[in-house]
Amino acid sequence: MSKITIVFLSVCLFFSCGMTEKTEIISMQNPSTSGEVRTFLALGDSYTIGESVEEKDRWSVHLTELLKGEFSFPKHDIIARTGWTTEELISAIANSNNTKTYDMVSLLIGVNNQYRGQSIEKYRTEFRELLQISAKFAKNDYKKVFVLSIPDYGITPFVNAGNKAKVGKEIDEFNAVAQEECNKLGVFFVDITPITRANTDLSYIAIDQLHFSGKMHELWAQKSLSVAQTILRNK
Repeated sequence: MSKITIVFLSVCLFFSCGMTEKTEIISMQNPSTSGEVRTFLALGDSYTIGESVEEKDRWSVHLTELLKGEFSFPKHDIIARTGWTTEELISAIANSNNTKTYDMVSLLIGVNNQYRGQSIEKYRTEFRELLQISAKFAKNDYKKVFVLSIPDYGITPFVNAGNKAKVGKEIDEFNAVAQEECNKLGVFFVDITPITRANTDLSYIAIDQLHFSGKMHELWAQKSLSVAQTILRNK
């Protein structure tokens, strides 16, 4: 089972709990020991930290397991916290003082921008900055970065029936911006939103009725696999 050597985790749902603490990097110890050694950094919010799922069920952990054999990840790093917006992730990365570089970097962020009613324009500006930051972590290579689209939490029991369509529409608008910015820079964009909409039974929903279960995280990892292989094979 994966272990966390440094834990930095909030118990909030989508709500931010503040940024008064120094951000730490979560280093996941992976059991995979065969294959060429690679390094991986996952940046994001509740969907990356895996709110309401076990450590082993985070999508990034599932992904390293799928890559096992061809590639080895003695550990991979995570900078993520439930509730973070793009602005808070930028601040957290700066506070982490992380100067390492990685063979692959993922970014999944924006649901809290949408949830708090922040503007698309603000999201675009800060998302663009996060792509630049991600590329810096990825040895100044945008081709080593991939973005996952924002899942549609509107399908969860947490959202009232009358608001589900509104949430889905706004998620699509934020994702369109993210994909457009990725296309400009040649960053891989992995669209996992349809997966959340196609798998709506409760086995795919976390116990908090808002986030997604490990079973859903595994589907996100499977969707990301071919992109990760492309990135890592072109070291």
